Amino acid sequence: MDWSPDEMDRLERAIIDGSRVQLTRRGTEYVVIPRQIKSNGPIETVVGVTSTGDELSFNLPDLEQFVVLE
Repeated sequence: MDWSPDEMDRLERAIIDGSRVQLTRRGTEYVVIPRQIKSNGPIETVVGVTSTGDELSFNLPDLEQFVVLE
């Protein structure tokens, strides 16, 4: 997925607001509360927490879909 400035703004707003997001990677959907965006060289990674408290990391280029849940 190529991230547009609008999508990055929505992800950053979800981090600030503590909103849940649905991410799809390799056909699997994850619902997390994003906590931060890390830069690992040229690749940015979003770190999120699941409802069970597990911390998951997702490389932004690996994501197929991103939706902020209301």
